Amino acid sequence: MQSGGGILRQPMSVWATAFAAVVAFMGIGLVDPILPSIAQGLRATPSQVSLLFTSYFLVTAVAMLITGWVSSRIGGRRTLLLGLALVIVFAALAGTSGTVGELVGFRAGWGLGNALFVATALAVIVGAASGGAEAAIILYEAALGLGISMGPLVGALLGDWNWRAPFFGTATLMAAGFVLIATMLRATPRPAVRTRLGDPIRALAHGGLSTTAFTALFYNYAFFTVLAFTPFVLGMSAYGIGAVFFAWGVMVALCSVFAAPRLQRGLGSVNVLHLALALLALLQVGIALSGQAGSRAGIIVFTILSGVPIGISNTVFTEAAMEVSDAPRPVASAGYNFVRWMGGALAPYLATKLGEEAGIALPYVVGAVCCLVGMALLYGRRHHLRSLARVDVDHTFQEVVA
Repeated sequence: MQSGGGILRQPMSVWATAFAAVVAFMGIGLVDPILPSIAQGLRATPSQVSLLFTSYFLVTAVAMLITGWVSSRIGGRRTLLLGLALVIVFAALAGTSGTVGELVGFRAGWGLGNALFVATALAVIVGAASGGAEAAIILYEAALGLGISMGPLVGALLGDWNWRAPFFGTATLMAAGFVLIATMLRATPRPAVRTRLGDPIRALAHGGLSTTAFTALFYNYAFFTVLAFTPFVLGMSAYGIGAVFFAWGVMVALCSVFAAPRLQRGLGSVNVLHLALALLALLQVGIALSGQAGSRAGIIVFTILSGVPIGISNTVFTEAAMEVSDAPRPVASAGYNFVRWMGGALAPYLATKLGEEAGIALPYVVGAVCCLVGMALLYGRRHHLRSLARVDVDHTFQEVVA
């Protein structure tokens, strides 16, 4: 593990990519505070509005399978710029939507651009960052946490004026990221061997990678139950929802960068994942019970605290996916993200539909059960994850030597 200063001493190209990554991840939580406003403005039900997440993540998941194929042919820099360009166009179009169907469709196009950018950004940051892969992954997860925390805040500030404004704001910020990467990131060398379309699926034949990916799928279902359904449960203004999820996102960012590496050194990656999933399950039960009791304060507290296990899990799952198999990192990342983002695609619609049909507690109970299923997968297939123990020992040894 590098020191904090080592992580911060990075080339400008890394910071330019990280800035664009922050804005890209802002798009995840951007719509959170304005979901009720969108439902009202477009005369849609909560479950219809939740399709904003489902279309976004479904396309993101499937598109992950082609990111390596594209980047190995046109290069990482051009792939980043292509992804950013698509996000700019579809975010701006989303702001012009006249129906919820149009908005869902434009979010799907946004998801395609997001997939091309996000998958390639991780590989570019890992390749260009000083301090090794672990420092680069922590920097990437910090960008994720900062983006997720800032998204609801920006969404609330702009959405209070008009629900369309956050989409135009994102397009503007992404345009700034496009200019930064175009001017600061040199053309990245193309890999000696081009990635085939089927390589990410073939990589999932590795027991460790498939275990990590499918555990992350169940984890992401629980994660996005909190993110996509809770705005409807809170019954607050855009500012109130934005403030709750800003605090939640701060917890995600802090725990991604500071708590996760320390816990990994002390407990090991697999044990940390068990601990984080168990804590997330308990917090989801807490939200469910608070909702049944009509305690908005309880929902707020448990929602914010859920950022702790989510931040820890994000970092540990990403590192595990990069290290557990011998597949090239871009290929492993594509296969892993294809599976895990399916959880992000399923949860928003299913959780909101369950909430509409059976009350606000059941979606969180299902989310808690998904965490337990993930823990069972980790335990039942633990023999596939033995290589992670060696990675944890190597990280600890490197820190002692440093």
